[in-house]
Amino acid sequence: MTTQDTITGRFADLGISENFLTILTQKGFTTPTPIQHQVIPAGLEGKDVVGIAQTGTGKTLAFGIPMIQRLGNGTGRGLILAPTRELAIQIEAELLKIGSPLGLKTAVLIGGAPQGKQIAALRKKPHIVIATPGRLVDFMEQREINLGNVSIVALDEADRMLDVGFLPQIKKILATVPKERQTLLFSATMPKEISALAAAYMKMPLRIEIAPQGTAAQHVEQELFIVSKPDKSRLLDHILQENKQLSTLVFSRTKHGAKKIARDIRGMGHTADEIHSNRTQNQRQKALDAFRKGKVRVLVATDIAARGIDVKDIGIVINFDLPDNAEDYVHRIGRTGRAGKSGRAISFAAQNQKADIKKIERLIRKTLPILALPKVLPAERPKPAYEERSTQVHGRPPRGGGYASRNSNGRGFSGSRGPRKVQGTQSTQRKRAW
Repeated sequence: MTTQDTITGRFADLGISENFLTILTQKGFTTPTPIQHQVIPAGLEGKDVVGIAQTGTGKTLAFGIPMIQRLGNGTGRGLILAPTRELAIQIEAELLKIGSPLGLKTAVLIGGAPQGKQIAALRKKPHIVIATPGRLVDFMEQREINLGNVSIVALDEADRMLDVGFLPQIKKILATVPKERQTLLFSATMPKEISALAAAYMKMPLRIEIAPQGTAAQHVEQELFIVSKPDKSRLLDHILQENKQLSTLVFSRTKHGAKKIARDIRGMGHTADEIHSNRTQNQRQKALDAFRKGKVRVLVATDIAARGIDVKDIGIVINFDLPDNAEDYVHRIGRTGRAGKSGRAISFAAQNQKADIKKIERLIRKTLPILALPKVLPAERPKPAYEERSTQVHGRPPRGGGYASRNSNGRGFSGSRGPRKVQGTQSTQRKRAW
């Protein structure tokens, strides 16, 4: 087991092939993060790995680089499991950034998006499938996908997948893929369920711990306000007015709360949108893209976004509501202070939530400083007579639809010239899909 290194050397020292190194250099990747430095060599050797690391440490490339290089050598197909739709889409974007020049083809299988487009992506025989466990099992039961040639499996944010109840689906998937495979598992924490999963489905995994479990983002300044429920919106108004230049991510405990908070923020004069389970995948992706591009300054989200948002330069994370689980606090504040930059995390708590605060402090091994409330809070703003759809903040409301997987052609992988025509009935073609 290893801990975080201050010097990680170069990608060129990790056993990566020359043509792949050239692509990484062209994309601006020269110095690996600690998790990449430790995992990539073991991954390239085909070893099973359990990686314990917080969000924002570069885990995607830690498992993505070995997977792409090994698949490029003709060793089967790759499967990546992720807890949320947003994280699955984010993983695909990261892999295509470095894999497209090699001809990497991917497919994303997620709920909330049309199955037809995802089935079409499978017909093109992708080298890597990125999926949420629920949608993947749906496709398995419909016989739309065959996992018989999977040679590498990566589970990202495994603890979160268990938190949201995906353990039965994960067990079914791991029992279906060939036993002779490589398995890479990444988690921010190591509860007993994850340990049991590793013991049952992995072969003598190498455990690499980059930071102690529950370690909060290193460069994030954490603050706490004890505030009554009626004053929370006024305090939020004050903080947003005091930090007008900073992009801000606000977390709500419920989807209905997220919608109300976003509406109130727009009433304060700021651009805002929301991400929660009541929104379609197209709406969620549009809101995230607008936030990423700076068209929307404030994004309000439930915990579906705690590990699925990779946006550079988020200045402040505000926990309008404390999370249900202390572990989610770490993932929420990990959205700021990424890639060595500084960030700020502000949490609101009521007087009767001291026990919840203590749980967080025990997990992160530090005491959260309690700040005094401003002497004067803004007056409560009048609620609008009606509320337009938040999707209209940055354009016309979407008409529906979902995420279309992007595939790249090339010659870096066998079969990258495109799929051959398959003769036979539709049911025969379904059984032959990737």
